[in-house]
Amino acid sequence: MYKASVYGALAACFAASAVLAQEAAQSGPQNQAVRTDQGNNSNMPVKGANSFTETEAKSRIESQGYTQVGGLQKGQDGVWRGTAYKDGKPVQVSVDYQGNVNGQ
Repeated sequence: MYKASVYGALAACFAASAVLAQEAAQSGPQNQAVRTDQGNNSNMPVKGANSFTETEAKSRIESQGYTQVGGLQKGQDGVWRGTAYKDGKPVQVSVDYQGNVNGQ
């Protein structure tokens, strides 16, 4: 009788944990998508595998108001870097894998 009670209690615990596990699981990603149309989510380049082509990186930089973008090179950290002009002044620019454009 005692064994039956212990087995019954264990079975109830397993059933309850299965229900809790199902409730805690997410149906999909709950984080917000990275904003890619304008603005940055970081004030400095973020290292990571960058899938932007040179043309896409240049377009991304130009969309942020930079002109005469040139000399773009993708570094080992995955960040595109080059030169451009902003408000008539030369600056160093970068585009990371998230699409953040930074100029200094």
